[in-house]
This record gives sequence, C-alpha cells and structure tokens, in this order.
Amino acid sequence: MEKQTNIKLVTLGVFTATFMTAIEGTIVSTAMPTIVGSLQGMEIMNWVFSIYLLTNAMLTPIYGKLADKIGRKPVFLIGITIFILGSSLCGFAPNMETLIIARAVQGVGAGAVMPVALTIIADIYPMEKRAKILGLNSAAWGVASVFGPLAGGFIVDTVGWHWIFFINVPIGLALLLLISIYLVEPKREKTGQPMDILGSMLLMVSLLLLLLGFQLIGDGGFSIKILLFFLGSAAALAAFVFAEKRAKDPVISLHLFKNSTFVFVNLIAALISGFLMGVEVYIPMWLQGVLGTAAGLGGLALAPMSVLWMVGSFAASNLLEKSDVKRVLMIGLSVILFGGACLILVSVNAPVFLFFVISAVLGIGFGITITTTTVTAQNSVPHSDVGVATSFNTLSRTIGQTVMISVFGVLLNTVMHSNLSQSGLKVEADVMNQLVNPHTANEISSELLKPLRGILYSGLHQVFFVGIGLVVVSLLMILFLSRPKTANSVKMR
Repeated sequence: MEKQTNIKLVTLGVFTATFMTAIEGTIVSTAMPTIVGSLQGMEIMNWVFSIYLLTNAMLTPIYGKLADKIGRKPVFLIGITIFILGSSLCGFAPNMETLIIARAVQGVGAGAVMPVALTIIADIYPMEKRAKILGLNSAAWGVASVFGPLAGGFIVDTVGWHWIFFINVPIGLALLLLISIYLVEPKREKTGQPMDILGSMLLMVSLLLLLLGFQLIGDGGFSIKILLFFLGSAAALAAFVFAEKRAKDPVISLHLFKNSTFVFVNLIAALISGFLMGVEVYIPMWLQGVLGTAAGLGGLALAPMSVLWMVGSFAASNLLEKSDVKRVLMIGLSVILFGGACLILVSVNAPVFLFFVISAVLGIGFGITITTTTVTAQNSVPHSDVGVATSFNTLSRTIGQTVMISVFGVLLNTVMHSNLSQSGLKVEADVMNQLVNPHTANEISSELLKPLRGILYSGLHQVFFVGIGLVVVSLLMILFLSRPKTANSVKMR
C-alpha cells in the first residue's frame, strides 16, 4: 500500500513553521535594546530588521518556482535548513555587523517558509476547507504578536539574548523530521528544462534595488542616490521581462499576467497589506503619543485584530462556498473601509477602548480580504503554477507593506514638520520622537504636551486618510475581476 500524507501532522508542521518565522520579528524587537548594549552598533541597528525582510522578499518568487519544479517538500526542507543555519549564526554573532549578515542568511531561509507553507495547504486541502485552514495559519501571526514580546523579555532576562535565536534550532530540527516523514508527494516528471538562472538573478536585483530604495526613503527621505536605485530596479525589471519571454522554463510565466483575476487580486492584496502595515505601526503610536498610554497597552490594542482575523478567515470560507469572489471581497473591503473611516473620525481625546473595537472590526475585514485574495490567486491558475502564484501573492503583500510604510513615514514626518513650523512652538527638532516614547514623554512640559499631541494627531489622520484611499482603490479594482479560466477556479459571477 502506497504511503500517504498525514494531513494532520503536516498541517501541524506548517502551523509551527509559520509561527517560528512570525515570532521572529516581535521577539527580536523586544531583545534589541539588550543586543545593542552587548554588541554596540546603535547606528546600524535597523539593518537587523531590514536585511531580514530584504532577503526574504528577494527569494520568495524563486522558492515558489522551485516548489512547482522540484516539489514542495524539498524546497520547504531547504528553507528550514537555511533558517536554522542563520539562527545559529545569529546566536554566535560577536558584533553587530556579523549579526546583520547572519540575519540575511536567516531571511533567505524564511523566504521559503510562508509561500511554500501556503502552497502545501493548497495541495492537501480542497478549496472549501482551505480558507478555514488559512485562518488557523494566520492565527500564528496573532499569537506571535502577543507571545513574542513576553517570550523575548523572559529569554533575555533568564538565559540571555543569544537564545532567542538558538531556540529556533530544536524547533527547526523537529520540523525537518516531521515534514520529511509525513509529507508524501507524487513523483514529478522531469521536464529537462534547466532553472531560469538569468531571470532569477534579474528579478532578485530588481526587488533588492526597489525595496532598498523605499527602505532608505523611510530612513532619511528622498535623494538622488535613491532615484538611481529606482532607475536600476526598473532597468533590471525590463531586462527580466525580456529574459522571461525567451526562457524555456521562466521563473515567473508571463502568461499569468494575462489573467486579469490573478493580476487584480494580487494588486488588492498589495494595497490592503500596505494599509495593514499602517494600522499595525500607527495605532500603537496614536495610543502612546496622543493618549499617553504605556507601550504595552499600545501593542495590546492590536490583539483583537489578530484574533478576529481568524474569524474573518472562517467567514471567508463560508462566504466563498455560497457566493462569488467579487461579493466576498466587497464585503471584506467594506468592513475595512468602515474601520478605517472610524480611525479618521475619532477625536483627539477618544477613549482607549474604542481602538480595541476598531482593531477588532479591521481584523474581520483583513481576515476576509487577505484569505480570499490568497485562495483566489491559487485557484485562478493551473495547478502546475500554484507554487509560483502563491509566492507571487506573498511577494505582492511584502512589496505593498514595504512601499507604504515608507510613504506613510514620509507623509507623517512632512505633516508634523509643517504643522510644527506653523505652530510657532520653540522646541527641539526631535521633540516628536520624545513624544511618542512613553518613557520620555513625561519630560515634556505640560503646556507643550497638548499642542504637540494635536500635531501628532493631525499627522496620523493624514496617514489613515491615505490608507482609506488604498481601500477605495481596491474596491474599484473588484470591477475588473473576471471569471478564472482554470479547472480549479473559484466562483466568479
């Protein structure tokens, strides 16, 4: 009797892998002050996070192609192995420069985990069950957002910051064993076509220059150097398209972009992920800077969003069984629009509990929308392209987040600087940084505190106003969705 995949144990492995990579950001953030104190290098600290995201995004489409070409299992195992190696190097890092290099390696491994995990779910679950499983998988991010800071603080205070990285090793080894034994894939016919190395390299260069450019904009504003980065990215992208038209087995088949459903659901995923990043960054800033709450409470306000995201995913599953994709996306985006409108309409003295309610509403909307775009992207292409489609959906969300967090940062700083200049207040240049830090806000005199909070409030309103614009554009894009032409298509009327 032929051995079959143990669906329950493989699903457990996928959830664990997702949680392991999801918690990485929150747990490292908590430990970073201690790491900086140990290794020095405050001025390059941000690169510990940036390099991880950059290498992660660069490799995502490559892993997606490999998952379709040689199988999900070997690619997933390769990603986990590289992630374990990177984690070990991080734990042994003697200085900040080495830690940044090790985080780059860790990001290379993490780039396989999310897209291939979602592809495995697409393989082992039918469409009607998949949205619910994706909802449970998304819950890993919610748990990580709450558990990460607690775990990071405990590990740093007991065994030392090195173990926030070393702890990934036994978990990763257990995952290797679990997936190796219990995930069974059919043998794939060898196509005889070599990997598209040229296309892969050009795509990675284009993504690197694009994301690096937006990262630098967020760090210090626009400059000629950043313009050159963008021009280089555009040139590499043009060369990539030229190469893909001639490749025998392209890393991303250009025929996918002739499918309007595939194109528009990924554009919606990118825009909504951009707004999501704004919500995750600026709701805590609102609570801490405008309302003067503790940092812990600011982060806790996002917990309802994480929990209700899972509810939204379950709702998407039920809705997709009874209705078409356009209607489900309309419902999800309308809920997000309502939550975003509440952020614009609340006053400067809005009570804290109101943000918990808004967070919950947004969680439902994000759960419905993101889950639906993922399932639709997978089901709008032939099964042979599911890995590429899933990785491209993940990449779209990453690009949306990277681009919009830079745009939001520039917008917020511009509005605050303008309002501060017009206010006539005689304050230091970094007073707004002091305001949003709960530990230093109490050092600002009481007569300055109220007008400064008003300035921050005005800037945050502009951020969320632009965020609402992203949701409106996404709603308009629904009009361009058409019926997928594949055998495994979802309902589209």
